[in-house]
Amino acid sequence: MRLCAWYLYGEKHRGYALNPVANFHLQNGSVLWRINWMGDTSPRGIGASCGMMVNYRYFLEETASNSALYLGSKQVRASEQVLALVNQFQQNSKL
Repeated sequence: MRLCAWYLYGEKHRGYALNPVANFHLQNGSVLWRINWMGDTSPRGIGASCGMMVNYRYFLEETASNSALYLGSKQVRASEQVLALVNQFQQNSKL
């Protein structure tokens, strides 16, 4: 889950999220909200994402500012759960 959080939050292509689904939601002003272990246990889900599923949350009053922040400064808004996983990854990673 830590690696997944880092992939979605920290891995970039030209400054934007490497994952195309994450990039879509973040451009539209969402918050990277939650990573769910074994959220998709279908054969496709296991093959594509090791069964992990991600929730993006839209706070309607913040979507415009979140979108502008992402598109202008390339900053990803994320929940405490995701940021904690990213922090754990960074502390334990040799990257």
